Amino acid sequence: MSCQIRLATSSDLDAAARVLAAAFDAYPWTRWSIPHDGYANRLEKLQRLYLSHALEHGIVLVDEQLSAVAAFLPPDSPDPTEQTQQHVADLLGARLALLTELSLPDAPAGAWTLETVGVDPARQGTGLGTAVTAAGLAMIDERAAPVALETSNEQNVRLYQRLGFFTVATTAIPGGPIVYSMNRTTPS
Repeated sequence: MSCQIRLATSSDLDAAARVLAAAFDAYPWTRWSIPHDGYANRLEKLQRLYLSHALEHGIVLVDEQLSAVAAFLPPDSPDPTEQTQQHVADLLGARLALLTELSLPDAPAGAWTLETVGVDPARQGTGLGTAVTAAGLAMIDERAAPVALETSNEQNVRLYQRLGFFTVATTAIPGGPIVYSMNRTTPS
């Protein structure tokens, strides 16, 4: 599939957050971690907050039709501002306590993280997710840095394996999803 991938701008964030909210609507992690009351609204607002942080400190890529988005953060990315953290806490509500108690493997030293990738449900399966992810990975490969990610959808594991990732840990969250922690070393 041939499509134009470009760096996102601040004017893309609302549309990109809507794409991610639609893409993650039934995702096991978000269904578990976000309160059911007002779920869709909370999910979109959280995606917008995360994308804004990634745009400021990392790489956010979109396709020309704003149907796909991927966000990466470098290893030296600062924590979100106190105001952003408070917004996130408000949106997560009581679920925040469960999230802060989780123990997932750390990313390798110096690793970028693939924070999120999503495609408008009407365009899933067309290669857009692979395209925006591969474009970001190519940019990070120029920096000769590893990349880490977590997914709670087993189907995503195969997608990421095709892009050079390997599973380093599988964590069963009590009462929640299975999380696959994956890493990708710098291609030789």
